[in-house]
Amino acid sequence: METKYKRILLKLSGESLMGAKQYGIDEKRLAEYAGQIKEIADMGIEIGIVIGGGNIFRGLSGAAKGFDRVKGDQMGMLATVINSLALSSALDSIGQKVRVFTAINMFPIGEHYSKWKAIEAMKQGEIAILSGGTGNPFFTTDTGSALRGIEIEADVMLKGTRVDGIYTADPEKDPTAVKFDKISYDEIYNRGLKVMDLTATTMCKENHLPIIVFDMDTPGNLKKVMSGENIGTLVY
Repeated sequence: METKYKRILLKLSGESLMGAKQYGIDEKRLAEYAGQIKEIADMGIEIGIVIGGGNIFRGLSGAAKGFDRVKGDQMGMLATVINSLALSSALDSIGQKVRVFTAINMFPIGEHYSKWKAIEAMKQGEIAILSGGTGNPFFTTDTGSALRGIEIEADVMLKGTRVDGIYTADPEKDPTAVKFDKISYDEIYNRGLKVMDLTATTMCKENHLPIIVFDMDTPGNLKKVMSGENIGTLVY
């Protein structure tokens, strides 16, 4: 089957792993994601994955409650490692080879990340899960995934969310919101759209990494994006 991209960076939000739960990881949602990811791995696509940690702990909201910002962000990084281990386990259980890398040295939980080890893993047909954010405080996992996407030389960054693309306003709150088929990085900035934080958008723009925002919660959508179907919104 013809695919549009050879190597991708898939960004998943921690919140989406909650599924129907209020907190933590919904095993059903996890299994659905693993199935979708294996489906495109079977097409021969090289896959790097970055997952957020908002279902367990969010540094920024922690800071608002009196946590030290640096410690809060470190807790958030550890939350992304927990999610990454959960996803790797779900992929393992359906026969998909996978390797977890951590931004800070956390042997034996994962391998210490390096660009070359991650690329080598992907070339061998393993999925590389890149956990721990950038390893630094004050950077979101969106920025982490932009950085990793650029480093591993991905053709595109896919941002799997609950909504099916980028709208003029939040479609869950504003029924008049209109969806974009494609939008430039600058327009996202000028319109003040909350797609990703500014650091991440700027990094993608400067390094010419296109982003596709799509609804990951509908099984089969990931494969549709890979086949070049026009679902979601392209940021260029």
